Amino acid sequence: MDKINDQYYIQKVLTGQADSFRFLVERHKTIVYNIVLRITRNKEDTEEIAQDVFLKAYQSIKSFKGDSKFSTWLYRIAYNMAISKVRKKKLPISSIEDYELADNEIKQVYDDFELIESSDKKKYLEKAINQLSVEDSMVITLYYLNEYSIDEISELTDMGKSNVKVRLHRARKKMFDYLSKLPIREIV
Repeated sequence: MDKINDQYYIQKVLTGQADSFRFLVERHKTIVYNIVLRITRNKEDTEEIAQDVFLKAYQSIKSFKGDSKFSTWLYRIAYNMAISKVRKKKLPISSIEDYELADNEIKQVYDDFELIESSDKKKYLEKAINQLSVEDSMVITLYYLNEYSIDEISELTDMGKSNVKVRLHRARKKMFDYLSKLPIREIV
């Protein structure tokens, strides 16, 4: 499945082989789910929206022009639908204040973090990401976890490239601040 590109399945769907869409769903479901979850921060809403994303993508596949990758087009649908849901529900979004950390504080947090077991690292990173605004957590997730480029994130979120870079920088600072306040030293 991985060796055949998305365009192959898109063409099959466009020629009436609707069951070929399941390969696209299977290939992209995890990232769609993660994008939506980052924004909604609610598993029930995420599952509903993720299903709606694939339904909308299937219904709109004729409008996919191929100017960008299919994944970018699909993730943009997921991003927009999740943002719309959050705005409609006016879900509470937590944010932490900008805070400047000295280089030695950053190094100390990093050193402490390296001593933690991998499973615990994931837990702490998840907590730190959840403290960020929706936009910041999305940018961090896309850049670090999904390995998207600045250009791809800019296209997906409709933010300028410089805005994406600034958000990444500020989000990293906020995460360091949050992690520096956790009782990490007590765990190791």
